[in-house]
Parts: sequence; C-alpha cells; structure tokens
Amino acid sequence: MTKDPANLDQVSVTALKGVGGKLAEKLGKLGINTLQDLLFHLPLRYLDRTRVTPIGALQPNVNAVIEGEIRAVDVVYGRRRSLVCRLQDGSGTTTLRFYHFSGAQKQRLTPGTRLRCFGESRRGASGLEFYHPEYEFLDGAEAVALDDRLTPVYPATEGLTQQRIRALASQALTFLDRHPLTELLPEDLRRELDQVPLADALRYLHAPPRRADVARLMDGTHPYQQRLAFEELLAHHLSLLVLRQQTQAEGAPSLAPDPALHKQFLSQLPFQLTGAQQRVSREIAEDLVKPIPMLRLVQGDVGSGKTLVAALAALTAVASGYQAAIMAPTEILAEQHRNNFGAWLEPLGIELGWLTGRLTAARRREQLARLASGEARVVVGTHALFQEEVEFANLGLVIIDEQHRFGVHQRLELRQKGSRTGLRPHQLIMTATPIPRTLAMSAYADLDTSVIDELPPGRTPVTTVVISEQRRPEVIERVSRACEQGRQAYWVCTLIEESETLAAQAAEATAENLAAALPHLRVGLVHGRLKAKEKEAVMAAFKAAELDLLVATTVIEVGVDVPNASLMIIENPERLGLAQLHQLRGRVGRGSEASHCVLLYGSPLSRQSRERLAVMRDSSDGFVIAERDLELRGPGEVLGTRQTGEMQFRIADLQRDADLLPRVQAGAQQLLGRHPALCNAIMERWLGDNRRYFQV
Repeated sequence: MTKDPANLDQVSVTALKGVGGKLAEKLGKLGINTLQDLLFHLPLRYLDRTRVTPIGALQPNVNAVIEGEIRAVDVVYGRRRSLVCRLQDGSGTTTLRFYHFSGAQKQRLTPGTRLRCFGESRRGASGLEFYHPEYEFLDGAEAVALDDRLTPVYPATEGLTQQRIRALASQALTFLDRHPLTELLPEDLRRELDQVPLADALRYLHAPPRRADVARLMDGTHPYQQRLAFEELLAHHLSLLVLRQQTQAEGAPSLAPDPALHKQFLSQLPFQLTGAQQRVSREIAEDLVKPIPMLRLVQGDVGSGKTLVAALAALTAVASGYQAAIMAPTEILAEQHRNNFGAWLEPLGIELGWLTGRLTAARRREQLARLASGEARVVVGTHALFQEEVEFANLGLVIIDEQHRFGVHQRLELRQKGSRTGLRPHQLIMTATPIPRTLAMSAYADLDTSVIDELPPGRTPVTTVVISEQRRPEVIERVSRACEQGRQAYWVCTLIEESETLAAQAAEATAENLAAALPHLRVGLVHGRLKAKEKEAVMAAFKAAELDLLVATTVIEVGVDVPNASLMIIENPERLGLAQLHQLRGRVGRGSEASHCVLLYGSPLSRQSRERLAVMRDSSDGFVIAERDLELRGPGEVLGTRQTGEMQFRIADLQRDADLLPRVQAGAQQLLGRHPALCNAIMERWLGDNRRYFQV
C-alpha cells in the first residue's frame, strides 16, 4: 500500500480496500467522500453481543444473545408458512420463527442442535419469539468466542449493508493508527475544557469495549460523543463570531438622536413607555452612536411594545440624515408595520416608502425612485427590499422582524444595501417568538441581545381552556353570550395543508356556519386570499366594533390592536406550534376586561399534542412556552427551517448538549484570541460548504 498522506480529510474513500467507483458513489450519498468523513460517520446505536442472556431472563423488545438446544422443529401453516424452532436452555424456552427458509436450512435446524442466536425478542403467539435471528452452530469442539466489543449500527443507504460499513470503518481506524487525525483543539485549551483527544474518541465510538456505558452511548451523552459534539458546536459558534468580527471591522454611520424630535415623538403617544422599553431603547441608542455596525436582537413577548422601540431607533437614523428600512416576512405583518410607523412618523413630517412583491410595475418604479433619491426616509417592506435593483440614498439602519423566518444570508444581503459611502448600516433584529436561551446562544451568537420583559400596564392575563370539538355547541353559545355583553371575539381556523386556498375555503365554510348559528351577530371574515384593501377594511370594521365575531385564518397572528376583543377560539390547535398559538392568543387580553382563549381540539389527541396544549393552558410566559416548544419539537421547528438549514448538525444536538454551550462560548473566545489560525481549520472540518454564508 502506498504511504498515506497525513491529512485524512484529503484521503479519498477509494484508498480503502474494496472501494471502487460504484461503492464510492453510494458512500457519497451519505456525505462520505474522505476518510475523515467516514470516521465522523458515527453509529446511531449499538448492539451488545458481548454476553449471553439466559432465556428465562429475556425481556420483550430487547436485542440479546441467547444460547440453547433445539428441542422441536415444525413447519407451521397459518396466514404465512413459517419454520418454528423451540430453543431451550437451563432457564427457559423461546421460539425462533423463520418466514423465509430453505430446505437446507430446515435440514440443519434439527432437534438436539445447539445454537447461539442474536436478535430482538418480541411477544408472539407462543410467548417471546425471535423473528429471523442471526445464528451460528455451537457443535464444534471449540467454543465460539463472544464479541469483545459492542457492535455499531450506522446510518446507511440503499445498497450499503451494516457489515460493509463496519468493515470500512474498521479499515479507516487502521489509517488513524498510522496517521492520527489532525487535532485542532490546542492541548492547553483541551485540558482547560476537560476534553479527551479526538482520535481516542473516534476509536472508542466505532468499537466501544464490552463494559462501555451503553445507556449513555445510546442517548448521546457519553464523554467521547460529547468531545465531538463540543468541536462541532465550537465550529458553528466560531462561524458566527467571525461573521460578527467581519461586520464590525467595517465602519457604520454614527447615529445620534435629536432630543427635540425625540420629545415630540413621545408626546404624541397616548401612553408612557414601560421601564423595559426605556432600558432597551437606551441599549440601542448606545450602539447606534458608535461608528461600528450594531448587531442587536430584541426579544419581547406578544404585546410588549417592540415596534415602538424600533420606531425610536428609526427616528434616530432619520434625525442623523440617514434612511431606515423595516423588513417583515409576510405582507400582512409588513402592512401592520406600515400602519404603525405611518401613524407615529408621518405627523412629524417623515415620509414612508412601501415595497412588496405585489406592487404594480408603475408603483414599484415610483417607490424605487423615492428610495434612491432619499425622499422616502423610512421604508417598510417584505423580502422585496433586498432584491438587486433596490438602491438606497444612504441606508443607516436595517430593522428585521421575526428573523427566524429569514436565513442568515438574507439578513446579510440587506446589510449590503449600505450607503454609497461604503459604510454598513446598523442592524436591529426583532422577534415576538421568545427564543430559548440555548438557541439564542447558538443560532444568534453574532448578536447582542436585549429583552423587553415587561408588558404595558392594563394588560390582563388570558385564561386558556382546552375543550374537545365534541363540545362545539357549548363554545358557540359562549361566543354568543360574550358578544351580547358588548365584547368581541375571534374564531381562528387552522389547516394542516400549507395552502392559502384551502385555508380560505375552510374559513369561509366556518364563517357561513357560525353566521347561521348566530344570526343576531355581525360576522366578518379575513384570510390570506383577500386583497390587501379588503383585509384592511374587514380589520378596520372589527376594530371599530362594527363586527362582533371575526372568523380568520392564522393571518391574524399579527393584526390590529382591538382592546374590546376578549375571547378567542382556536380550532384544531394541535396543528400549530406553541409559539404560533401563543402569538394568536396575544390578540386578546389587550384591554381591561378578563379575556379567554378556547383551544378547540379534534379527537383523538396524540400524547405530544396533549402535552403541548397543557403547556398553553398552564402558562402565559412566552419564554416558558418557548423552552417547552424546544423540548417537544426540537430546534428545527422552533427556529424555522431557514435558520436551522444553515445549522445542520452531524453529531451535536442543541437540546441534549445545551450544558456544553457555556464552555463552547469560552473556548471560541480563547481560540479567536490565542489561536486564530486554527479557527478556519475547525470551521472547514465541520461546516465545509456552509461557510459560504459567512463570507459576505
């Protein structure tokens, strides 16, 4: 064999014995192209073939090695023909059942033959049975040795058997013996963070010894697994810190507020800012005045007043002679911001721009000209804002709402729209979806964080009840009583299908049925298929109390503030995530009246759905709900696929490995400070092509 290059990330899998073009192609489907890839392709689980379990001690649904003597053999004819062997040891008897068997097999499996078998015991017609177990004969003079290591079970693909992957991994380990994988964690840092050498971890995980802690290996918390998870989390964390460094190495305009304009803005508000709003506004103001780009995430529960804080930041940009852009993920949320910013800023003589994908060609040209000339000082829009032909006169501040609906690279594209002087705009990211601490530490490591943790005075907690669809008539009667007492109600329809047309049809049918059941009430309807003006008209009528009951799809997740609405019915809430349910519920409880939310579920509910609805019933704290949402659904669901699409972990798990994050943060800072050259190598090893998102 030729001398192997030292870097296993440069050695193709074709260097392994028996790997030709076809097999290399199959391995490529699993992302395995080099020996390093193969070594990082870790087992999903392990089988314990290192000890024999007495038949009398077997438990159902457990993999086990058993030994015994065949006492009886029969071909049984039921719905399917099967070969049935009764195997007995000194402690008990079990059944081996083969649905596919040959004549030769039947001839060898005869009474008196001793076998060692491996398989999963399951409950069957004759007690515990093994279906198609692996087996070997024990009739030789010498006893067959048991395995001395656990047997790995790898992620596989069509045409790749477990035996083949095990054999290749075993070969790769021999390469590792001759050329240890490059250790990218410096020894001083490894000792400080209590991390084992990488090569030791890989050898152990591909072939754990018989006395290994199987329970910890199975749940991913074994120290050797944690060593790899740590380095992978470190790579992701470093990529975001490097992104932050790159951004802040560039200049940004120094934006200072105009005290007179600031005072005028606050004097027109019919309320006082909360202490939390004032604190977060000060944090933003301190960032904006610096000549380096602000990168700040503002979290706040539904109704905590994030939009007002964003408007104050936009006012500071305008006062300093710059433009501000507000980007929202949906047209209805963008419309909401346009209404709010217009009501607050236009009386001060500040002109607003508006840019979405639905504008006519003529209207779009007009808006683009207003942005390029600087006539529009503040612009509100959707992702249309970061399209190539959009130019700003001097963009100083970018405000992005519900960041988790956008990918990191989309946020960076809007950053590119900086002023023509080459300065980068400041970035303010907002979310009403509270982000669990573990996700914020990993997915938003490039951002400083502010939390608006106080609701405006006068907001009443919403009482939530969970009721079966079978009690629908009672719920309709409850809506009737609330509206007769002068209050208003929402009725929200949900659909599994991601189809606005089907959702609209469901909402229309529900509105017709409710209008027939409640002829004395004025029933309105709003859904995503309506034109913007129609939607606005219906919402305005509801706000003006010209409608008693508003039937809607989830488009009212963000909507106008209607303090008189004190009751919300959400149909099939089990179809929505906790964060979305919490957002919807935030539409009520905005006045001084006691408010209620009814979760009208369809039976039967899965165990997870019952748990999720119980969380909604028991808590109104957005951060508590977000933590439970993370536990129940995982980070991909909570953050949204666009965000986590750039955070695909091979080994790490944000929930399971949350306790590693403080050490990951500390390690990343130390590496950047002491060993900057190693940072690139760690990111390259774990992120590969995904690093393109961080090279903007």
